[in-house]
Amino acid sequence: MPVVELNFRSLITPVGIVRFFEIFLSCTAFSLAAASGQFQGTYGTWCMFTWCFCFLVSMLIVVLELFGFSEKLPLSWDDFTSAFAMLAVLMIFTSSIIYPSTFITDICSDNKCAYQAATTAMSCICFIAYTIEVGLTRARPGDRSSFLTTVPGLLKVFEAYVACLIFSLVSEPTTYKTEPGQLWCIAVYSICFIVTLFIIILTIGRCLTYIPFPLEKVLVGYNALAVLLYLTAAIIWPVFNFRGNPRPSSGDSLHFWNRRLGVTFLTFFNLIAYIVDLVYSSKMVFVTSTA
Repeated sequence: MPVVELNFRSLITPVGIVRFFEIFLSCTAFSLAAASGQFQGTYGTWCMFTWCFCFLVSMLIVVLELFGFSEKLPLSWDDFTSAFAMLAVLMIFTSSIIYPSTFITDICSDNKCAYQAATTAMSCICFIAYTIEVGLTRARPGDRSSFLTTVPGLLKVFEAYVACLIFSLVSEPTTYKTEPGQLWCIAVYSICFIVTLFIIILTIGRCLTYIPFPLEKVLVGYNALAVLLYLTAAIIWPVFNFRGNPRPSSGDSLHFWNRRLGVTFLTFFNLIAYIVDLVYSSKMVFVTSTA
């Protein structure tokens, strides 16, 4: 009968201690939200899912490392944990903004409001905890570490997440017109998201080493192409959606106008992310390799 050796050292490392805070804070956040009874609708469901998802995955990571199962899994554990920590940062940051803006009103005096304020505080502190984990696990300059622990790898997670936010805003057909310009932008978002997600999956699955070409230079080429594609989307989307279309005063038209404005800002965020990604990737390939 095989003997399982417990790896208690994983619990007392700085990353292990931070993960305990993440588990406690995320659990407290969704418990307080459940106690308040205010998490209805799409936004409330998203916030509850975020806190529960981060709690469960963080708990799973701690248990797998404690029992030593992480080393036996057919995946790059460092890439997986780094990608999850970055994803958790983005998801909890989003929830920390959405929850109070949706459920906390201007006049706040009852017990439910106290629960909601405490939920928001726990969510914000949990965001800080995951940010600390990303900082602790991020590869330092000159280190030959897993790809998703580097700045370009973390940016890949950011780019994929922002693309998901864009898809959530354009999920309603009335959000955009069925004109060639808008359809081109949707195609740009979709293509870049699929390729970026494919890179993340291949990295976690340890499949990049089997690709028979210089992957680093291919990634530089892809980042350059993504910058050009997002640059066209950053120009075309505002022109086709806001030219001759001033902001409505109220009603459903204002709702859809705001969603299109959100897509515009997220497009520029991803454009900046791909530019930074291109700069870092080029530096890693051409400058570091030459040195």
